[in-house]
Amino acid sequence: MRGGPDPYISTTNACKLCTPLGACIAFKGVEGCVPFLHGSQGCATYMRRYIISHYREPVDIASSSLGENDAIYGGGPNLMQGLLNVMDKYQPGLMGVASTCLTETIGDDMPMIVRQFRKEFENMDIPEIVMVSTPSYSGTHMQGFHAAVHALVTQLVKKSADHGGINIFPGLVSPEDIRYVKQICCDYELDAVILPDFSETLDGAIKEDLEMIPSGGTPVSSIKSMGGAKMSIELGLCADQKLSSSICLEKEHNVPAHRVLMPVGLRATDKFMDILSQASGKDMPRNHELERGRLIDAYVDSHKYIFGKKCVVYGEEDLVAGLTSFLVEMGAHPVMVATGGKSKVFEQSIKEVCQGMLSYSPATLSGVDFYQIVEQAEELKPDFIVGNSKGYRIAARKWNIPLIRVGFPVHDRVGASRIRHIGYSGAHELLIRIVNSLLDKKQTDSGVGYGYM
Repeated sequence: MRGGPDPYISTTNACKLCTPLGACIAFKGVEGCVPFLHGSQGCATYMRRYIISHYREPVDIASSSLGENDAIYGGGPNLMQGLLNVMDKYQPGLMGVASTCLTETIGDDMPMIVRQFRKEFENMDIPEIVMVSTPSYSGTHMQGFHAAVHALVTQLVKKSADHGGINIFPGLVSPEDIRYVKQICCDYELDAVILPDFSETLDGAIKEDLEMIPSGGTPVSSIKSMGGAKMSIELGLCADQKLSSSICLEKEHNVPAHRVLMPVGLRATDKFMDILSQASGKDMPRNHELERGRLIDAYVDSHKYIFGKKCVVYGEEDLVAGLTSFLVEMGAHPVMVATGGKSKVFEQSIKEVCQGMLSYSPATLSGVDFYQIVEQAEELKPDFIVGNSKGYRIAARKWNIPLIRVGFPVHDRVGASRIRHIGYSGAHELLIRIVNSLLDKKQTDSGVGYGYM
């Protein structure tokens, strides 16, 4: 339907997900945490389905299970009973409570209810409880993710003595990306608190005994000590400053904040490595120098296959900005970049990474769905698409061009947890996937075939 100043008043195949879903993923990156949705049972079921389908891991999300009566009289009793049930069943170290559309609409005061809960059951061993407001009608899954991390920082971090370590806020990257960041910090001999860290909790190993709460995650004690770090590094520039955890720590605890473009590709990774060198007082370790050299060599080897190829990139704002920087480095021509979010700095970030690299500015769309993306991108005739699996049926299948699956969610392939996006080696792996997809299409579409490319 169309009408009014904005022609789109409905959404067809959204290029975003629910706000509390992002909060649940963030909470899964804390040791001993059980995500808890204050709302209907259907919300928790939907979140579990999406997260499990991407990560291929069992995921428990608790719910206050509000019904029709609760929507009228309030969900306070359900929330308190639900917290008691989680404490009894899981013995969590932390409960991350996120609101939903229903509880925000009826006006439940979660902080008041939790204060009442603590007072009523003060004789019990109550774990840490972190609350965050995440109604889906006011944001995207990325805003929910950032809001949950910000809530963890504002509600848990205490005044702490300087300990010489650093804080890293990686954003919504893959578990493999987080493992790689931890390895990089180890190579620089840096003690880093990474929040959130779901490298094990959402990509675990098979174990003989079932763990009610998967091991791993950022320890609560480490979160509390983040105020004593020498600096914070936030991988991404597009989050609203009000939800920036690094800026929060800078204001409240005088921890210097470094917000950088998500380190996808050569230039952005160089910047990230420079900051780590500054923090550690060490030059880039030799293994990373070699990775950097191999990436540049791969750029040269692949240039004749990728140069001038037109592409469309979509997904979360920070990932799209990083991918666009990487794509223009390797000679590709992004003709459209799109996101379902409405970041105030997204368009400026795209302009900056393309400046001096392209003779034009790619179409930059914010707050759009796939109907709008396809409607505008079809005329641009892209050669390939980069984004999550939600674009397969409406874009890649329709146009018969390769879809390079990155970001969240990836439902139609296995191994999404092991996709590496960031760093020199992440860019190298992405480069190989993109170029080989183009070569495969050329071979498949050829009437005679190619045995030598």
